[in-house]
Amino acid sequence: MTQETRKFEAEVAQVLHLVTHSLYSHKEIFLRELISNASDACDKLRFEGLEQPELLVDDPDLRIQVSWDPEARTVSVRDNGVGMSREEVVANIGTIASSGTRRYLEAMSGEKKADARLIGQFGVGFYSAFVVADRVTVLTRRAGSAENEGVRWESDGKGEYTLDQADVPTRGTTVILHLKADEDEFLQPWTLRSTITRYSDHVAFPIRFPKDVDGKPDPSEWETINSASALWARPKSEISDEEYQSFYKALGHDFNDALAWTHNRVEGSQSFTTLLYVPAQPPFDLMMGGRDERKGLKLYIKRVFIMDAAEELLPNYLRFVRGVVDADDLPLNVSREILQQKRQLERIRGACVKRVLDLLEKLSRDDAEKFTTFLNAFGNTLKEGIVEDTANRERIAKLLRFASTKGEGAGKTVSFDDYIGRMHVGQDVIWYVTADSYAAAAGSPQLEALKAKGVEVLLMFDRVDEWMLGYLNEYAGKRLQNVSKGEFPLDEADKAKQSAATEAAEPLLGRIKTLLDGRVGDVLVSARLTDSPSCLALADYEMAPHLARMLREAGQDVPEARPTLEINPEHALVKRLGAETDDAKAADLAGLLLEQAEITAGAQLNDPAAFVQRMNRVLLG
Repeated sequence: MTQETRKFEAEVAQVLHLVTHSLYSHKEIFLRELISNASDACDKLRFEGLEQPELLVDDPDLRIQVSWDPEARTVSVRDNGVGMSREEVVANIGTIASSGTRRYLEAMSGEKKADARLIGQFGVGFYSAFVVADRVTVLTRRAGSAENEGVRWESDGKGEYTLDQADVPTRGTTVILHLKADEDEFLQPWTLRSTITRYSDHVAFPIRFPKDVDGKPDPSEWETINSASALWARPKSEISDEEYQSFYKALGHDFNDALAWTHNRVEGSQSFTTLLYVPAQPPFDLMMGGRDERKGLKLYIKRVFIMDAAEELLPNYLRFVRGVVDADDLPLNVSREILQQKRQLERIRGACVKRVLDLLEKLSRDDAEKFTTFLNAFGNTLKEGIVEDTANRERIAKLLRFASTKGEGAGKTVSFDDYIGRMHVGQDVIWYVTADSYAAAAGSPQLEALKAKGVEVLLMFDRVDEWMLGYLNEYAGKRLQNVSKGEFPLDEADKAKQSAATEAAEPLLGRIKTLLDGRVGDVLVSARLTDSPSCLALADYEMAPHLARMLREAGQDVPEARPTLEINPEHALVKRLGAETDDAKAADLAGLLLEQAEITAGAQLNDPAAFVQRMNRVLLG
C-alpha cells in the first residue's frame, strides 16, 4: 500500500496545540505516558494470549525497552506487546478514540495551569511526546500478522500525519521521538533512567535500559531498571509509604500524593487482593463525564490484566477511588466487556465498598485534617450513596458533615452524631433547612422559633442535599425534619397561644388571601416566625422552591405550586397591612409579604419588575 497523508481530527489538532504550547512544566511526563501505553499493549497481548497462545510462542517474555541515540537525537520506547494494525493506528492516534480528548480540551480551557496533571487522566498521553519532540515516528506490527504488514506513522504534530506500509521484523510498537533542539537533557542516560525510576518503577513488565558507554547505549547489554512486580501482591509489611505513593501516582496519572489507601488480602472460598486509594483532590473528569466513563479500578485475574472495571467493582458514588483488584479464582476466559460471574463479582464489590467505608471512618476518627480534605473534595459525591446504596445508608450518613446554627460559619461542620449528642431532652427530631447557599440557609426565617428556643438546626446548602434528603428519612432512630415543611410541633402552652393568635387574625388572613388573588394556597399564622413578617410553608412532599428554580434553569419541567404563606401578626409590616384602608396599598403590602417570603425561600419571582415597582410605591408611601 502506498504512503498516504491524513489530517488529524479537529479535536486532536487542538490537543496537540495545547500540549506543545502549555505543557512547559513536568516535560518528562512524556516518558511516563509512553511507558504506560507500552504496558497496556503488553497487558492486552497477555490477555489475548489466553485464547490464542500462538501469539506469544515466538517471544513469550513481554517487556519494554527505552533507549537513546545522541547522534540521531532520538529517544525510543519499544514494547513487544499487541501492536496495531493500520486501522488501529488511525483509530488510536489520528482520531478521537473516546470522549477523553474532548473532555481534556474542556478541562484545559477552564484551568490551563493544571497542564501536566491532566494529560494522562483523559487517555491522550501519546500526544505528550510532542512536548519534547518536533517529529514522532511510530513503527508497529499487530501480533499474529506478517512481517510485511507493519505500519509506519509519522507526524510533526502540526495537523497532518503520514501512514505507510513497512516491514517490521517483530510484533509490538516502537515510538521514536526526534527531539527538539533545546531538549538535550533527554539525551542524557541518567535523566532517562531517573525519570523511569520515579514514574514507572511499578509497571508490571520489565523496563529494560541499555548499558551506558561514554554517553552512548550499548545495544548488546540491557538491564531491567524497574521493580517489575505487582506491588499489591507483596506483603504490606514489605512496602514503604513511598512505594505506595509512587504506585498511586503511576496508577492514577497524578502528581499529588494519595490522601489514604487500604491494602487487603481476602482468603477463603474466594480469594482476592485489593489495593484502593482515595485521592487528595478530584480528577477533572469526576463530574464532567465521570459518571459515564469510569476507570477507577483495574481488574486483574492471577496478575493478568482484564479491564478497567470500576462500574462492576465499585458503585457510582465511590467513582473517585483508584486502585487494583486481583482475583485468584475468576475464570480467565471472562469477557473483557461484561463480566458474567455476577455472584463472585458481587462479593468482591461488597468487599471493596466495605474497605473504602472502613478507611473513611478511620480517617474521620484519627485524622480530622485529612478527613476534612476528603469531604471538601468528595463530600457531595459521597452523598449520592445515600440514594444508591441502601445497604450502607447509615454508614454513609455517619460520615457526612453539615453546617449548623451552633457552628461558626460555613466551614464549621457537625455530624449527625454530634447533633444527636446535643439534642434537648425529649427532642426526637433532627431539624434541618435547605437552601442554595450558606447565607440563605443561615438567614432562613423558618429557623427563628427554633433558634429562640436554643434548638440546633442543620444548614444544608449543597445542590445534592435536597435530592439526598428525599431518601434519608431518619438516622439512628431519629426522624429528619425540614423546618419549612409540615406542621410545626408545639407544646400545650404554645398551642393555646397559636390558637388565640389565629382567632384574632382571622379577618386579616382572609383579606390577605383575597388580595393575593389565587397566588397562594392558604394564609396562616406562623409558629415558625419571631422576627420576620412572613415565610413560605411546604407540605411534607412538596418540592423546595430553590430546587424547583434550579430544575427550571436546567430545562426541566416543574409544575407550578401554590404555597402556603405564613405571617407573623406581631410584625410591624403585617400590622400596617391590617390597618391599611386603601385596597391598592393593602394589595402592595400583601404582595411584598409573599414576594419576600419567596425570595428568602430561594424561589424565582415570576415578575421581578412588578416587585420593584411595588417596593418603590410602598417606600414612597
